[in-house]
Amino acid sequence: MNFFVHESSYVDEGVEIGSDTKIWHFSHIQKGARIGEKCSIGQNVNISNNVQIGNGVKVQNNVSIYEGVELEDYVFCGPSMVFTNDLTPRSKYPKGTEGYKKTLVKYGASIGANATIVCGNSIGRWAMIASGAVVTKDVPDHALMAGVPAKQKGWVCECGHVLKEQLKCSECEREYNLSNDTLIESV
Repeated sequence: MNFFVHESSYVDEGVEIGSDTKIWHFSHIQKGARIGEKCSIGQNVNISNNVQIGNGVKVQNNVSIYEGVELEDYVFCGPSMVFTNDLTPRSKYPKGTEGYKKTLVKYGASIGANATIVCGNSIGRWAMIASGAVVTKDVPDHALMAGVPAKQKGWVCECGHVLKEQLKCSECEREYNLSNDTLIESV
């Protein structure tokens, strides 16, 4: 076994866990879930059936990743953030797997503490979702989203710093251009 699972956590049969991944206290990884290499799964995390998680993903404490959610490589999920997978849930009328809406969080995106991601949407590469935001629509690559419902407040560099009007990062000096509402790194 080349990964770590704390003794208080449960990992169902039929789960794949990549090397150097750590699963901390009181977590449950359900059947069919696939977790990549070098991930950190915090305390009290539930990863539902058939969820796919890429490499280098960090899931902080108290997050449930429901069936229908996919996290690409290097995604960050802040403490107590929320994913949904059913737009119109009813206890009396469960829809099951066929009724779940898909959610894709793309490479390098970060979701802040207590944010909510409504199902059926995609979060773009390197996007930054502010703490407490409620995402109700697709998020472009590099977008900074905040509020309820979340609205785009600007652009974010790959390194995580908010870009000024010149679209040059003051931290790492990457430069970007805006073309048809799409941020593209200058070469």
